[in-house]
Amino acid sequence: MSAQDTNESGFIEKIVYLNRVAKVVKGGRRFSFSALVVVGDGNGKVGAGLGKAQEVPEAIRKATERARKTMKTIPLLDGTLPYETTGVFGAGRVLLKPASKGTGIIAGGPVRAVMEAAGVTDILTKAIGTNNPHNVLKATFAGLTSLRDADTVGKLRGKSLETPRK
Repeated sequence: MSAQDTNESGFIEKIVYLNRVAKVVKGGRRFSFSALVVVGDGNGKVGAGLGKAQEVPEAIRKATERARKTMKTIPLLDGTLPYETTGVFGAGRVLLKPASKGTGIIAGGPVRAVMEAAGVTDILTKAIGTNNPHNVLKATFAGLTSLRDADTVGKLRGKSLETPRK
């Protein structure tokens, strides 16, 4: 289940997964809802959150708040990732591969939501091992947070960036 909404603050909000949970009590069943939401600015900042409540709108609101608090910046290079990486969380593995211009977002479910919210335009991905949206989402974030841009790596190594000779 995926929905997109650009709210008044300019963030892209996507509902990745809505779940109805039933608790059986003496008088019958009590229902509650959990929502998994991804929020991004479309320019390299993205976060995810889980919200639980008795009603769907309240669960989505809580999830959106948590997603905004956990926003992280990912390095982008011309609308794609700087290099290939794999994110792992639990049984979930997500392969993230940069793609050439015009490829589009080749991804499914939670990975697509993250890439669209982050502002990635061209990428190849494959979710391996599980289709649980929670684990796939966390594996995607693990892969994205492991990425570093050339400036950061250069500073760590004490080198300066130069344009290659032709």
